[in-house]
Amino acid sequence: MLLIQVKENESIDKALKRFKKKFEKTGVLKELRSRSAFTKKSVQRRKEVIHATYVQKMRENEVI
Repeated sequence: MLLIQVKENESIDKALKRFKKKFEKTGVLKELRSRSAFTKKSVQRRKEVIHATYVQKMRENEVI
């Protein structure tokens, strides 16, 4: 359960923004969407490999 302490003289909008950030970092919504439909292990592994190669290329470009 997420708890957000609303500080004195803080607007509700700022507190709501902090709540949304914390909620997104937990990954609950992402996990819920991934569980809504079954994906085969081979497809999941392929996605992971493609993402890993993408990240590796980005890091190589970053160094240069």
